[in-house]
Amino acid sequence: MPMMTRDVLLEMELEEDDEEDGDIGNVPASKRPLMAPPTLPSSLALENLEQTNVSGFGSLKSQQDFRTPEFEEFNGKPDSLYFNDGQRRIDFVLVYEDESRKETNKKGSNEKQRRKRQAYESNLICDGLQLEATRSLVDDKLVFVKVHAPWEVLCTYAEIMHIKLPLKPNDLKTRSSAFDNFNWFTKLLQVDESIIKPEQEFFTAPFEKNRMNDFYIQDRDTFFNPATRSRIVYFILSRIMYQVRDNVKKFGINKLVNSGIYKAAFPLHDCNFSTPSEDLSCPNERYLLYREWAHPRSIYKKQPLDLIRKYYGEKIGIYFAWLGYYTQMLLLAAIVGVACFLYGYFTEDNCTWSKEVCDPNIGGQIIMCPQCDNECPFWSLNVTCESSKKLCIFDSFGTLVFAVFMGVWVTLFLEFWKRRQAELEYEWDTVELQQEEQARPEYEARCTHVVINEITQEEERVPFTTWGKCIRVTLCASAVFFWILLIIASVIGIIVYRLSVFVIFSVNLRKISNGTDPIQKYVTPQMATSITASLISFIIIMILNTIYEKVAIMITNFELPRTQTDYENSLTMKMFLFQFVNYYSSCFYIAFFKGKFVGYPGDPVYWLGKYRNEECDPGGCLLELTTQLIIIMGGKAIWNNIQEVLLPWVMNVFGRCRTVSGAEKRTPRWEQDYHLQPMGKLGLFYEYLEMIIQFGFVTLFVASFPLAPLLALVNNILEIRVDAWKLTTQYRRMVPEKAQDIGAWQPIMQGIAILAVVTNAMIIAFTSDMIPRLVYYWSFSIPPYGDHPDYSMEGYINISLSIFNTADFKSRVKENPYAGSKYDTCRYRDFRYPPGHPQEYKHNIYYWHVIAAKLAFIIVMEHIIYSVKFFISYTIPDVSKSTKSKIKREKYLTQKLLHENHLKDMTKNIGVIAEKMIGAVVDNNLRPKSD
Repeated sequence: MPMMTRDVLLEMELEEDDEEDGDIGNVPASKRPLMAPPTLPSSLALENLEQTNVSGFGSLKSQQDFRTPEFEEFNGKPDSLYFNDGQRRIDFVLVYEDESRKETNKKGSNEKQRRKRQAYESNLICDGLQLEATRSLVDDKLVFVKVHAPWEVLCTYAEIMHIKLPLKPNDLKTRSSAFDNFNWFTKLLQVDESIIKPEQEFFTAPFEKNRMNDFYIQDRDTFFNPATRSRIVYFILSRIMYQVRDNVKKFGINKLVNSGIYKAAFPLHDCNFSTPSEDLSCPNERYLLYREWAHPRSIYKKQPLDLIRKYYGEKIGIYFAWLGYYTQMLLLAAIVGVACFLYGYFTEDNCTWSKEVCDPNIGGQIIMCPQCDNECPFWSLNVTCESSKKLCIFDSFGTLVFAVFMGVWVTLFLEFWKRRQAELEYEWDTVELQQEEQARPEYEARCTHVVINEITQEEERVPFTTWGKCIRVTLCASAVFFWILLIIASVIGIIVYRLSVFVIFSVNLRKISNGTDPIQKYVTPQMATSITASLISFIIIMILNTIYEKVAIMITNFELPRTQTDYENSLTMKMFLFQFVNYYSSCFYIAFFKGKFVGYPGDPVYWLGKYRNEECDPGGCLLELTTQLIIIMGGKAIWNNIQEVLLPWVMNVFGRCRTVSGAEKRTPRWEQDYHLQPMGKLGLFYEYLEMIIQFGFVTLFVASFPLAPLLALVNNILEIRVDAWKLTTQYRRMVPEKAQDIGAWQPIMQGIAILAVVTNAMIIAFTSDMIPRLVYYWSFSIPPYGDHPDYSMEGYINISLSIFNTADFKSRVKENPYAGSKYDTCRYRDFRYPPGHPQEYKHNIYYWHVIAAKLAFIIVMEHIIYSVKFFISYTIPDVSKSTKSKIKREKYLTQKLLHENHLKDMTKNIGVIAEKMIGAVVDNNLRPKSD
């Protein structure tokens, strides 16, 4: 799925360059956003091919005082992560195109962009950041502004952001595995610890500058790791102002990038992915991740989650932890699914009803009624021989067992994942993360209304009143509802296509085949209609996805959630609701509506008053549902891989072709990263969405396709390495973000798990032919209803097809379009009394037995599975006892450590004061007394 351009939609307010600029610089304090510094009239600019090095606090000097040598004289290495002085680390890079080098007539627009950028960079410097600008070696129009956060700035903002930092080494965190006794096996799967060394664990606490001595500061340069430094700098960049116009504040690097003032903003990778850095102090984490995680030869190894978390942040780490755990659990489901499939495959020869369909003396003698008006001919039952054989594989007793198993499996997966997630919260120190999250800068900028906080009884600013919030929620809900109706309309269009094209296939396929066996054997009108409709449905799904992604982002931006977590959860619910209807609606139609309301040949039911409802094959619609699942799951996987792998790779190849071949080896790290693809802020969101949609296919309709978990397993094994490959090789480094859990995706999966029990029970009851066959076997194959002395499936086809008198045909065009036919009677799929019976064409007693059995089956199956699910959920706690104890123990020791350090400081201060007081008393006593 594409992730290069989606973040462009995250900001709804782009810069209006045609309007007059507001005040830039010397902004009054009352008009500044949260934490925005005062602006300065000076600027960081590059002119006359000169490089400018601006650093420090306070006012800026003239450009001539900040010259640096030309790039050719740069004494650093291409993989250098430092300023030209080799001391200050590059924490972030901003890229823009120098207006003086552009060949354009829009000088006024360029000047406005330059002034905004100058004001922004001036404010960055005033806030304490240090900047150094370097012109591109390949394209002299490009300018790279390197950003460094000094120690004081890092400490100040670490306290503001409540970042937890080390207090002292922690020996409590020991990672154990249930498979530790199988070291000979697990060692093969584990990452070699001599290559990726385990991280040292620490007791941590939110950083406070006035308690700096309590923290484990051995080296100021390494106390804040690169990921934390990038987080802090991005926090500052997102809140620095660059313009005020009519009391409207313009600020944040995202808006500047979206409006084209900057071309890009990103933290640096630490080295090349294919070779380690020449700098001995570089940890080469990107190289290690590629070698031990993203490389195809590591496909069988476990993921180095701790290094992923350290390099990319907890948010990406928790995604890969969840995806890996989901893939591991799929292994069990895939094994059981394959076993059920093989059971159906090897018992295919014992499928009595399929043999009757294929038997020329039985199925060949049964003439089926036309399935449309006027044009469709009569047809022989045995043309469905091949589809009936395939149906025996999927519509077997193994399907019932597998559906029950999957109802239990999904509960086990969700409950054990909660426990695993709790362990990661403890190991990655995100237990109390929710209390630390800051408001989004877009939210802060809109906080213009003053209200009284109900808890603190103090004034605080909010973006809109309660009435305004209600209006926004109503408008957003209406927009979402409208787009869902649009999807439903597309589904109705597909249904109309099915009804229309079925007539064409029914007539033309038989003309083409001209009675020849091969075409009639493998290509039936139902199959041709199903395959073409599935392909068209898939194309419409992908088109609507592309459109709605943009619409959902616009709606969520208008809704204006407070925190990034709230924003993503809101967008998650909107997108999933849309995707649920978009992807699953066609499957729901085939499973629960197609062939259920067709009437009978003498009185058919018409869709929209015009189109005759389509019927299922004599064996039911289960095989068609399986076909639909295969096409959508397979097509979606292929399409996603094209978007995720091929598209960024091709774009990066084109980007490299534009570089100067002779300068490739000398290109610095920031320029190499610039030519990679940007991973949008919502890139990870689409990865989750892709997997959750797959999770729905694996659970909601698994009764029709037991091999779905196997396909998902293979796809996910490749997906983990493909995602790892594109993150480490094709995309710029993302800003590391904190995350406690997988967010709104957890309740979504729980909802799918509950719904899956109902859908699978209804698929077995209403879509497959299992219940009618069981009713026949146990009740209607023996007297008084049947003629067999013992239980048997012989004769099932005859009783499952009702008889219709062709003289009773009716049509909207003429009274009897089949008058004069050589067939006096024909058969159709239903349980009705034959012509001549006192209740002719009414449902017979077998029909009511089947309905009662179906309803009883659904109730029993649901209650059994829900009872097991409840029992499992109750007996498996979300957080294991050992993890709870570790969390409490660590919290206790942390508080004790802070308290002891506080007592030491107090004792030390009291000692100093006492010593001074004693000294003063002694001095007073030794002083000679005057008379």
